[in-house]
Amino acid sequence: MIGNLAKVSFVRGVSQAVASGCKAAAVPVKLETKPVVAGQTPIVASSPNCALPRSVIRVVSGVAATGQIRLAHTDIQTPDFSDYRRDQVKRPNAKNDSADERAAFTYLMVGGAAVTTAYVAKSLVSTFVSSMSASADVLAMAKIEIKLADIPEGKSVTFKWRGKPLFIRHRTAAEIAAEEAVNTGTLRDPQHDSERVKNPEWLVVIGVCTHLGCVPIANAGDFGGYYCPCHGSHYDASGRIRKGPAPLNLEVPHYEFPEDGLVVVG
Repeated sequence: MIGNLAKVSFVRGVSQAVASGCKAAAVPVKLETKPVVAGQTPIVASSPNCALPRSVIRVVSGVAATGQIRLAHTDIQTPDFSDYRRDQVKRPNAKNDSADERAAFTYLMVGGAAVTTAYVAKSLVSTFVSSMSASADVLAMAKIEIKLADIPEGKSVTFKWRGKPLFIRHRTAAEIAAEEAVNTGTLRDPQHDSERVKNPEWLVVIGVCTHLGCVPIANAGDFGGYYCPCHGSHYDASGRIRKGPAPLNLEVPHYEFPEDGLVVVG
């Protein structure tokens, strides 16, 4: 038996405990066994369940033993907010009678904030858009009213509208008949006379040549309408291009006759 025990170098035991208010922390120990020497009495376990070896046991404590002690804080207390809580919510199992009232107040506050935000956003957008709109002097020139009684028959009068010359021509019956009889198939920019006038007696066009933006001369040219001396564009009494480099007819602005003897352009 001594020879068998000599093969066992040592048996190591590690103990770990956490200090608390109930019991003290245990000190880790290391158990070592040594063979029985002649003259020594081996230690025999007093209990049948004891697993101690039948040899001399020495308890060693120190840096060679592995140990760990953890300290638990027992002096930290949970904050108590009972003084700030409503009486209805202090008991977790009690029915909260004020929940509906508080929910209604919350919905009211959220709805009011949403309406206020929408109103402020609308005001900001309206202010921004209005700042980009035309000024008062530009709006004043947006429309122009002209009394037709001041324009004699067979004459063309020039007005200023939106910074551009505006031609208003009082056409004679012969001019009306001649322009209506023109074959649109022979025109560079085909348009019938009825498409360019609302009242056959009055022609309203913008006096800007469609070639390079020059101002034509009224009652001139090969067709008795308008003539651009810059590059030789000829227009008839309906403002249609008949000869020269201009690609399109004179532009017809938006206009209307709100009453007899008055035209509003714009």
